[in-house]
Amino acid sequence: MKKIILAGLIAILTIACNEKPEEKPMYTLFVGTYTDGDSEGIYTYTFDTNTGELSNEKLAAKLANPSYLAISNDKKNLYAVQETADFDSLGGGVTAFSLNNDILELQNSMGTQGAHPCHVSLSGDGKLAVANYTGGNVSLFSLNTDGSLGNDPQVIDHKVLDTVKTSHAHMAQFDAYGLMVTDLGLDAIKRYVQKDGTFVPAEQASIPFEDGAGPRHFTYGKNGKILYVINELNSSISVFENVENGNYIEIQVVPTLDANFDGESFCADIHLSPDGKFLYGSNRGENTIVVFAVDDSTGELELVGRESVHGDWPRNFSMDPTGEFLLVANKKTSNITVFKRDVEKGTLTFLNETGHPNPVCLVFLK
Repeated sequence: MKKIILAGLIAILTIACNEKPEEKPMYTLFVGTYTDGDSEGIYTYTFDTNTGELSNEKLAAKLANPSYLAISNDKKNLYAVQETADFDSLGGGVTAFSLNNDILELQNSMGTQGAHPCHVSLSGDGKLAVANYTGGNVSLFSLNTDGSLGNDPQVIDHKVLDTVKTSHAHMAQFDAYGLMVTDLGLDAIKRYVQKDGTFVPAEQASIPFEDGAGPRHFTYGKNGKILYVINELNSSISVFENVENGNYIEIQVVPTLDANFDGESFCADIHLSPDGKFLYGSNRGENTIVVFAVDDSTGELELVGRESVHGDWPRNFSMDPTGEFLLVANKKTSNITVFKRDVEKGTLTFLNETGHPNPVCLVFLK
């Protein structure tokens, strides 16, 4: 009997040892770049969520300064700004591609009617918004049924809103109420609602920030109840609560830099973890990703720590679709660094780096 039991145990252990660990998925990563160096446009990589490694680099599309990318919800189209001042006589451009797995096919390009477009977003119901940084305006395109860009965009001009400060629209994002636009130069978020097919100022037309804050990018928490804004110029994150009808009040401001840091630094990007428990921001200069824990009841932030990006000038960063990895585009050192993310503690552990010329935007095809 003992021999039978022992043989059974050995058989079970043999089967267990021979079982392979579950294979995790592979994802396509699109990389937007600046093309004033060795880069030629938009690139793709294969990201392995078993190892955290990037491989299979390909040039997906030749394009001038595709510094920000957006993929449609149905994964049929990809859009890229052309962050230039000479696409046409009015400024930069935006380009639509059809997307078949990781293959891009050019559909059309249109002028954004403002110089140096730096952000592009989609409404989900046939509209596209572009923030023109130097142009100080926002272009709103209607999309055709195939996802290509329509003609005659609505242009919202921020230059006329202030006679003292210079407008620099940095991010334009659709939300449940309409459109939110961060204006770094005006130290404000401008809010718009749609009426009869045209976007007009909302009831709360402007959310003010401290002079010199420079609001850059934002994200939402608690199902839109909380708004987190990263401020480029004074290295801080502002937290707002949605109190009624999409109107916001400020409830907290936290610094992103170590108190002992001595030097110039400018914030860039901001993202929440998929579960909403942690908030991350990038510091260009200090060259770190700062990590905050999010209070489950109030949405307020508590510092967890910061991690070196193992590079210089971190721009956009992105979490992979599993939420287990965080990737950083370091522009000046021309590398993409990969970190393993502790989903319980929020902390980051450096894994590896991949050299790539002038990366500025990282978008996963989910």
